[in-house]
Amino acid sequence: MKNIAIIMGGYSSEYKISLISGNVVYQFLDKTKYNGFRIHIFKEKWVYVDDNDAEFPIDKNDFSTTVNGTKITFDCVFNAIHGTPGEDGLMQAYFELIGMPQSSCDYYQAALTFNKRDMLSVLKPYGIKTATSYYLNKGEHIDTAEIVKTVGLPCFVKPNKSGSSFGISKVKTEAELPIAIEVAYKEDNEIIIESFLDGTEVSVGVINYQGEIIVLPITEIVSENDFFDYEAKYQGKSQEITPARISEEMTRKVSEVAKRAYEVLKMKGFSRSEFIFVKGEPHMLEMNTIPGLTTESLIPQQAKAAGISLEDLFTNAIELALA
Repeated sequence: MKNIAIIMGGYSSEYKISLISGNVVYQFLDKTKYNGFRIHIFKEKWVYVDDNDAEFPIDKNDFSTTVNGTKITFDCVFNAIHGTPGEDGLMQAYFELIGMPQSSCDYYQAALTFNKRDMLSVLKPYGIKTATSYYLNKGEHIDTAEIVKTVGLPCFVKPNKSGSSFGISKVKTEAELPIAIEVAYKEDNEIIIESFLDGTEVSVGVINYQGEIIVLPITEIVSENDFFDYEAKYQGKSQEITPARISEEMTRKVSEVAKRAYEVLKMKGFSRSEFIFVKGEPHMLEMNTIPGLTTESLIPQQAKAAGISLEDLFTNAIELALA
């Protein structure tokens, strides 16, 4: 039996969702192969939490814990931390330094994809289309006329490094820009402002499954709100339709682009990319490397549509990490 540390929590606004994801992994882990351990990673503490909610500190020297005088070490880490430090490369780099296998991509890929501006810049030469964008860093002069001239209206103001739609605003008038920029700065000191892409939005899961890179059935996002925001994602204010109601040609195009991005970036583990079709062409918005694994989340929905159970999905991630 292998000891699997399921890390969850994190230092960002997304920690609550991460705790749910981590508990789903714990619940669906194949108990005939693995002993699962829930590890909470917070700024103030790294602890193993047992089934009675008792907490035991993690020794950061070798990522072990001691329970009633017995030292417990782990064979592999299942990373379920959305946002920092699990999705931005910090945990990946730490595990690489101590020689611990883990289920997500490597630290460079995590840092790159977590930075929307940098990732889109890296993918552009490979012919991957994106929205027109404008960059702002905290403290820089805000020229609203210049922003509107570059990206047009309506537009989206987003924190450059954050997930779960925290800090994102859809802006319809130039006058709303300063407020939206302030909201985004609460999440990050870098901002990306993007032109509004009017079209069908889809979410594409790409994973390495049993050694082969596969594209999962595609999900179409129909938000009741103005866009796929936090409420739409987690409070039922959207329809998520898997498989998406798009043509075979659109399915082929977006699958090719999502797979190419995964391969170009030398990704491992899970990835979920968001695209909007404009005139039949997929435009990439972002890539998540620790996508939600709650039962409502898109990757579990897509896996189910592909005939892959959660147990198989998680076993596959662990076995690839161990390999």
